[in-house]
Amino acid sequence: MKISNRALAVKPSATLAVTARAKAMRAQGVDILALSAGEPDFDTPDNIKTAAKAAIDRGESKYTPVPGTPALRDAVARKVSSLYGHDFKADDVIVSAGGKQVIFNACAAVVDPGDEVIFAAPYWVSYPDMVMFAEGTPIAIETDDSFQLTPEAVRDAITPRTKMIILNSPSNPTGVIYSREQLEGIAEVLRAHPDVVIVTDDIYEALVFDGEFCSIAHVAPDLLPRTLIAGGVSKTYAMTGWRIGYGIGPKELIGAMGRIQGSCTSGASSIAQAAATEALNGPQDAVEHMRGVFKERRDRIVDGLRAIDGIQITEPGGTFYVFPRVDAFYGGSVTNSTEFCEHLLNSTHLAAVPGGAFGADAYIRLSFACGEADIDEGLRRLADGIKALAG
Repeated sequence: MKISNRALAVKPSATLAVTARAKAMRAQGVDILALSAGEPDFDTPDNIKTAAKAAIDRGESKYTPVPGTPALRDAVARKVSSLYGHDFKADDVIVSAGGKQVIFNACAAVVDPGDEVIFAAPYWVSYPDMVMFAEGTPIAIETDDSFQLTPEAVRDAITPRTKMIILNSPSNPTGVIYSREQLEGIAEVLRAHPDVVIVTDDIYEALVFDGEFCSIAHVAPDLLPRTLIAGGVSKTYAMTGWRIGYGIGPKELIGAMGRIQGSCTSGASSIAQAAATEALNGPQDAVEHMRGVFKERRDRIVDGLRAIDGIQITEPGGTFYVFPRVDAFYGGSVTNSTEFCEHLLNSTHLAAVPGGAFGADAYIRLSFACGEADIDEGLRRLADGIKALAG
């Protein structure tokens, strides 16, 4: 059987690969500590689970409309209208099987062969593959240790072939957040390029520790006719396995994404949609609790990383990731981030994700979506792994 070039070009997710290997080693009895997974360690709040059970009892196990149930689309529209200060309607919303499918559908709906899609490096691992699957060309814009795009860098990267820009704040893998002033500068550049579609990946909008969440959708309402907001319930409500994401944007784009989704997955799970509706409409106490805990963990792991000689760290303003620079330890048998992470896994049984998967080979990604004891132990194993490299 000959597999298509399109499929062969798609690389396995580095984060999922590391997690899978760690689970396999743990199943063999190895004491693996995984700081690799991008999901909250909290359980889904009880009111959400209760809503799912009630939906099962009511027999809500049939197909839903492709773009989502009316109740969930209405809940998304109300939430997003409140968050961004604009009047969105249910018809502006599509519900998909996770935020990943939202962005995948957007690329498939907008990108033609040879079109360019620009985004900051470091980037979420799936962006380049999504673009390439749509036969487009991913353009990763290098950043300094602030990890942020500047208006000048965006201006320099745009060409006549640029079809889309993807913005991600708070960012996976770096945790950095963009200020209102930075986003206003980028918006001003984009106003000079009316054919560029804007995707703002706001999946971590509830996990901001310093200041308030701000998106380009806040600062540039005039760009909304060509802006897609991508969000979901996975990170905010500890619902990664429920697989519910949503996109909000111009009707023409939402309609195209719906036609694509209708041909591949149809609607998302009916029960998961009922749970997500309760998540958005119900009490939000658990969200603030989780955010507060993640902030405490952020402070703990950043302090611990700064105590290790040779590591450089930019403090994340959101998410549950840190992205320390570790290339000071490259040399000999370890020459890149993949080999560094292999060394950690083999020598101290610590699972981390290589920064090369995110377009930044001098770094590794660690998740602090775990308890304080695991953070402390992870830091100890990291320090031990570094000492082992020194001989």
